[in-house]
Amino acid sequence: MMNDELSSSRKRPAKRSSPITHHSSPITFKWPVRVYYEDTDLGGVVYYANYLKFLERARTEWLRALGVEQTALAAEHRVIFVVRSIALEYLKPAAFNDELVVTVELEDLGAVQILLRQRISRGTVEVVTARVRIACINTATFKPVRIPGSLSGLLRRQAANGKIGNRT
Repeated sequence: MMNDELSSSRKRPAKRSSPITHHSSPITFKWPVRVYYEDTDLGGVVYYANYLKFLERARTEWLRALGVEQTALAAEHRVIFVVRSIALEYLKPAAFNDELVVTVELEDLGAVQILLRQRISRGTVEVVTARVRIACINTATFKPVRIPGSLSGLLRRQAANGKIGNRT
């Protein structure tokens, strides 16, 4: 998969991140989710914490669609991604058997962090919006490290080429 050395092993001055602005409209990865009974609460709507699971699954599938397996990142580069911060807006309820679409849009790519915009929709109705900041950390120390150069380059190329990958 990605065979270059982890960029953090070389001492370089930190670069300030810059927004990915190569397109007038964002490149959006889409992942379908169906609401199961187990996802709902006593009121019959999706339990608020389960939206986090839907968002996480879409981020994993987004990386997979790019050819990046998180287990391989951990094994080959000794890095994992963790959620550093997340801001959610719950706009409308979703209920049992609803067909939802969870999106992932790359908003900003830094040396050690990725900022994503995510949405959960039912048809044309937005249910949840989120901004998620994920950080790259070393699996042994749990300290922030640079995103492997091959992954960072891949994300930049995909953003520039408009090929983040959709799956519906």
